[in-house]
Order: sequence, then structure tokens, then C-alpha cells
Amino acid sequence: MMAQGALVVSLKYYGVSPWEVEVLYGLLHDMFAVEQIETEQDEDYSTMVDVFFPLEFSDEFFKWFGHMRWDKVKGILKEMKRRRGVGRHIKIYLRFSGKPNIKFIVDIDEHRLFNTALEKIDFILELLQYQLDPQKIPQNITDVIYMFDTSTNRWRLNTAFSNDKKYLIIENEWKLIT
Repeated sequence: MMAQGALVVSLKYYGVSPWEVEVLYGLLHDMFAVEQIETEQDEDYSTMVDVFFPLEFSDEFFKWFGHMRWDKVKGILKEMKRRRGVGRHIKIYLRFSGKPNIKFIVDIDEHRLFNTALEKIDFILELLQYQLDPQKIPQNITDVIYMFDTSTNRWRLNTAFSNDKKYLIIENEWKLIT
């Protein structure tokens, strides 16, 4: 039974083996109550994993969650990619609540780049204060999406949402899309 007031992480997935679910669940269950949701395939990927952490993406998160445990989470995600082979077979969403909410999307064909993307998520911590500076981003942002740029091997701030508005970075400038 879940302790009252326990933080709840959402683990949503499809196309994941029972062993893979068990390992991910075990890593998350050590620190959170886990809401596990198996969904129907709704994208052109044979496997999708969406983990929503109810905490802000910050140094404090990694200190609390533990770098070793985080490395194990990345390790199981890399193993899932390895088991599915080359191509767009797996899509990973790693989401964190906060102001703004932050989402990382990993859907890279090539193994090495997929692994690099997962390894470099931690590096964004050093850039957050600059990239999310209120003077540099649109007003009242609630959510941002990071995509991995395979040409530079770096995570790039890609999309931002504010109320009913969507912004994309085009030629190093925020452009209102909707």
C-alpha cells in the first residue's frame, strides 16, 4: 500500500517486455509510488516509454534520486534500444514537473547516438539557468521540450508552450507557431 503523501511517478509504456517493466518499476519504486500504465500503440514505434517524475529537473533531484540509480535507469533504456535493433523502434519521454515542466524526447535511429543522448541529459542542468532565462524565452512558459540534435551531439531547447500558444526555435529565435 502506498504511503500517504508519497510522490507518484507515472510509468506509461507499450511494447515493453515484462522483464524490462519489472526492472524499470523496481528502480522507480525504490523512491516513488509508481503509477504503471500500459497503453495501446499510438505512434510509429514498436516501443514507447514515458516516465513522468513529479519533481523539478535539478541538481537536488539527482542528489535525492541518486546518480547510481539514474545511471541504471539510463542503462535499462539503452538495453531496450539494443534489443530492438537499428531504426526508429523505440521512443523515450523523460518528463519532469516544475516551472516550467521539462520533457526530453529520445527517438534516434542509431544506437551510439541514442546512448549519447541519454548520457547527456544530465549536462542540461548546467545550461538551464541560461536557456530558461525569462529574458530569453517567451512569457509565461509552462512547458519546454528538448530534442537531441544529432548533427552537434547536443540537447537543444526546441519547443515551448505558454497558455494556448506554441513556440519553436527557428534560426536561434523563438517563433510563435499557434
